[in-house]
Amino acid sequence: MTKDMAQNTSIYNRRESEARSYCRNMKATFTQARGSELFDVDGNRYIDFLAGCSSLNYGHNDPDMKAALMDHIAGDGIAHGLDFHTDAKGAFLKAFEESILAPRGMDYKVMMTGPTGTNAVEAAIKLARKVTGRRNVIAFTNGFHGMTMGALALTGNASKRGGAGTGSLSDVTHMPFEGSLGEDIDTLELIDAMLSNPSSGIDAPAAFVFEPIQGEGGLNAASDAWMQGIEKIARKHGALLIVDDIQSGCGRAGTYFSFESAKIEPDMITQAKSLSGFGLPFAALLIKPEHDIWKPAEHNGTFRGNTHAFVTARVAMEKFWSDDQFEKAIAGKAVVLTTALNDIAGLVEGASLKGRGLMQGIDVGSGDLAAAICARAYDLGLVIETSGANDEVIKYLAPLTTSPEIMREGFDILAQATSDVTNEMKMAAE
Repeated sequence: MTKDMAQNTSIYNRRESEARSYCRNMKATFTQARGSELFDVDGNRYIDFLAGCSSLNYGHNDPDMKAALMDHIAGDGIAHGLDFHTDAKGAFLKAFEESILAPRGMDYKVMMTGPTGTNAVEAAIKLARKVTGRRNVIAFTNGFHGMTMGALALTGNASKRGGAGTGSLSDVTHMPFEGSLGEDIDTLELIDAMLSNPSSGIDAPAAFVFEPIQGEGGLNAASDAWMQGIEKIARKHGALLIVDDIQSGCGRAGTYFSFESAKIEPDMITQAKSLSGFGLPFAALLIKPEHDIWKPAEHNGTFRGNTHAFVTARVAMEKFWSDDQFEKAIAGKAVVLTTALNDIAGLVEGASLKGRGLMQGIDVGSGDLAAAICARAYDLGLVIETSGANDEVIKYLAPLTTSPEIMREGFDILAQATSDVTNEMKMAAE
C-alpha cells in the first residue's frame, strides 16, 4: 500500500461510518473511470462487473451524456429546481414518452420522487394504500426494496431488516416467490388459497410488490407465467400491482422494462439506479393515470427531480432507446454471458446459473466460497460482488455497453479466480 493510500484509508477508518460496506473488501482509492474500467490512485486498472450495482448500465462517463451535462452547467442551466417547470425536465419527459412509453403502448404519469429507489418504493406503497383504503401489502421471500422503513418492511433479508433497530416492520405479508419452496410447490396456487380463505389471518392487500429478477435476493428470475399469475391474483383480490424495476430495469434484463415479455400491465413501476444514465441520483414512480390521486405536495422532497439527471437521462433515452438496436446488442451479449458463466460454473461442483439477460450469475452454493472467488478476482483486477440469501451467488452486472473484448477479459479473470480458489480448497482438504 502506498503512503497516499495508507493516509486515505486512515481518514476513512477514522471518520467514515461503520455502515460502509463495499470499500471494506475493495480497498483501492478509485480516481477515474471510463466505460467498463476503473482506475485507482496508483494507476491500477480494474474491469467493472458491478457498475454501481446496475446504476451505470451505459458505462462510466458516457461521452455524449457528459458533453450534454457540461454544456448545461457551463450555460448556467438550472441545477436545482424543486418541481418547477424546466427545459431539462420537459425534454426528459418528452424523450421518455417518445422512446419508452409510446413504442410500448404504455400510458403512465411520471412522478418525480426523492432521488433514491427506496423513496420511489415508499411513494408506491403510500399511494396504493391511499387508492385502496387498505394497509396490508404482499411482498415476497428474498425480495429487496430499500432501506427506509416502509421499503424495508417489504424486504426479506434478515440482516438488512435488523438495521431498523426495531421489531416493528408492519403492514406487510411475505409470500413465497416463484420456486422458493421447491419445484413441486405451486406458489401461485398457495398465495391465492391463502388470500381466498377468510380465516387465513391475512388482511386484504392494498398491493402486490415484486422484482421480476431479484437482484439482492440471488438473481431469482420470475417466469412470464408467474408474473401473469400474480397480476391475475392481484386483480381478483382488488389489489394494485407494483413492479419494482429499479435494478432489473433500464435494459438490464434484455428489454427496457424487465417484465415486457410477460405482457402484464402494472399499476405502478418504480425506476431508479440507471434512470439518469450517468450514475446521478434520480428516481421516479410510473403511475397509471387513474391512480394518480395525490394532492399537491402530498409526497414531496427537496430533491425530487434531479435537473442534471434530467439532462443525462434524456440523452440516454435518445441514444440507446430510440430504436431496437441496443436491445438487439444486449440479446447477443446475453448469449455470450450465459456461455461464459456455464464454463466457469463447470469449475465448481454443483454450481448453477441464475438470472437472465445481462443480469446473470453463478450460484456456487456457499457464501464463503463466493466471497473468496470475488476477493481473488479483485486481486486480479476485476470488481464483482455476491448476492443471495447467503451471498452464495456471484453476480454479473457489468455495463450493458461493455465491449466483447473487455467481457472476455473479465470472464478470464473470473475463471482464473474460481480455479485458484477451488484448487486451494482441494489442496487444503488433502
